[in-house]
Amino acid sequence: MEAKPTSEMRKITANCSHIYCSECITKHVAAKIQENISQITCLKFNCEETLEPYLCRDIIRGQVFDRWENALCESSILASQKIYCPFKDCSAMLLNDGEMGVIRETECPNCSRLFCAKCKVPWHPDMNCSQYQEIMEGVVIEDTCI
Repeated sequence: MEAKPTSEMRKITANCSHIYCSECITKHVAAKIQENISQITCLKFNCEETLEPYLCRDIIRGQVFDRWENALCESSILASQKIYCPFKDCSAMLLNDGEMGVIRETECPNCSRLFCAKCKVPWHPDMNCSQYQEIMEGVVIEDTCI
């Protein structure tokens, strides 16, 4: 580890006194985001204090900070409220706030394609979800038979 001047060192949590250089902080956050970890703790071994984005904003720039903010936002949403576009080339996350009950026909705001939020599949026109599920159960049974 290379020695850095004190002027390059930063405090990154609200409740611990550990300080690190901008480069190490940026690499640490980037690695954690790559591992799909949004609640990032201090770099010091066994320190459980969580990094504060507002203390890191001027250190971590661009895409890394944006990805961290997005991951923090997404992690704060209950799993039951998340709906993902079923198209592999999209997979955008949508939020079901529950105000309209069970949502079925949904247009993805990212790719503009229709899908069934209840069945989590591309839209199945001309049939309700129960009919679609019955057809799919038949397909699965056929696929398992020799």
